[in-house]
Amino acid sequence: RTVVLDTFFSLPRRVFGAIAVICAAMLAFGILYLQNVVGLEPCPMCIVQRYALIIVGMFCAIAALSKSPASWRLWGLMAVAMSAFGAFTAARQSWLQWNPPPMATCGRDLFGMIESFPLQRAIPMIFKGSGDCSAVDWTLLGGTIANWSFVWFVIFGVVILTALLKLPRRGGVIEQVDAGRIVVK
Repeated sequence: RTVVLDTFFSLPRRVFGAIAVICAAMLAFGILYLQNVVGLEPCPMCIVQRYALIIVGMFCAIAALSKSPASWRLWGLMAVAMSAFGAFTAARQSWLQWNPPPMATCGRDLFGMIESFPLQRAIPMIFKGSGDCSAVDWTLLGGTIANWSFVWFVIFGVVILTALLKLPRRGGVIEQVDAGRIVVK
């Protein structure tokens, strides 16, 4: 078991590539299936989570294409920060689903808020939530889309941090970096 994990984490480019592919698959599932087949319209917090997932996937794809450990650290830490933001947004939406606002009315859509209000006023409106954000339209194994988003953002952050912690310290001499595998002398 640890041999498989050690092998996986000794290949940071594959770790980043795997996360980028998972992000793309999740986006395809959300957009192509949930939105276009099931007919669910994303609320403002769902759209923010979608953008966070796109950015995590992009940062991981850039890290997977990079060849230096310094680039892996930079893009990995940026992906962790965006994963934390996505997890925060998903946690806030999950909280709204468990504790819906007393007046569950449909609010403006994300783009309508941004067009109608200055950004410093629109951002708090997004996280305040509306009836759209507290609605539970789809579940899988008892979890809502927001619950599953939270779980995946946390998994991405933990996996990326683990991969970054397995990188050699700056004092270590890297003997070889090819195909994403690091050999430390």
